Amino acid sequence: MSFFTQTAHTKSGKIETHLRWWVTLILSMVLALGTWNPTSHHFISYISSGDPLSGFHPFFILIMIALWLLAFKAVLQSIKIYGALIAIAIIVAFVYGLAQMGWLDTSKWSTLGWVATIGAGLIIFVGMNASILWKKATGVYTTDATDED
Repeated sequence: MSFFTQTAHTKSGKIETHLRWWVTLILSMVLALGTWNPTSHHFISYISSGDPLSGFHPFFILIMIALWLLAFKAVLQSIKIYGALIAIAIIVAFVYGLAQMGWLDTSKWSTLGWVATIGAGLIIFVGMNASILWKKATGVYTTDATDED
């Protein structure tokens, strides 16, 4: 379990734990898989099973909308639409490779549903961590445009 709590030292002397990577991965997967998955144990099934305006349904609907807006904002702000399209292309190429090797049966709709849902979670994960990944790769901290651009 030490891979959850490993630390790294930055050039400025700060200590960063690897736990943040796992937390953002888990949160992005929970959002994607919790919204929809092929098992029918998901938010859309919960909301569509009864009156969407009864009980806590409106509360959960607003929470889910807010979480997806934050996820879209993180993705579009950090990797932009082109980065998201590249991430989708990479995921599709990986799935194509798995299918060509016979390790994944893409003729089943449930398999494609899992691929799409997990792929969405991975894109959210990359969007939430793009500036950190960029900093590690280039040494530049931000990916946002400035007034000088």
